Amino acid sequence: MTLAITNYESFLYQLQSLYPSVEFSTLTLYHIDEWTAVVKGEILFAENITLRVREVIDFNEKLIQSYSYEVYKGDEKIYWYDSFPHPHIPELSINHPHHKHIPPDMKHNRIPAPELSFKKINIPFLIKEIEVMISNDKS
Repeated sequence: MTLAITNYESFLYQLQSLYPSVEFSTLTLYHIDEWTAVVKGEILFAENITLRVREVIDFNEKLIQSYSYEVYKGDEKIYWYDSFPHPHIPELSINHPHHKHIPPDMKHNRIPAPELSFKKINIPFLIKEIEVMISNDKS
């Protein structure tokens, strides 16, 4: 799916029907101007898992300008993705600036996130990742 405003807005509001694992979504697309929008909200899953989303998107350029994706189990943040650049960390250069913060010491423990991009929709990957995590927890 491309970053076209009507397609993306429709996608966001159909998450529960597209992904049975999504129990509830509060994601909302807010128009800043004719071509720029902010996506904010949460996607709730089984096992008390929540994905918090914040994206700023330039639909004219078809680019996500910035994002933050945080995953919680209950009140505990278990990992997050962001696009803040860390050029001083060579291990992250493979797909700079996309990276994931993981335990232990999540603030400083970062790994590359080659699945994320400024040029495509990231939410389907994030949902699939959570589905796998939930499935593995049940095993």
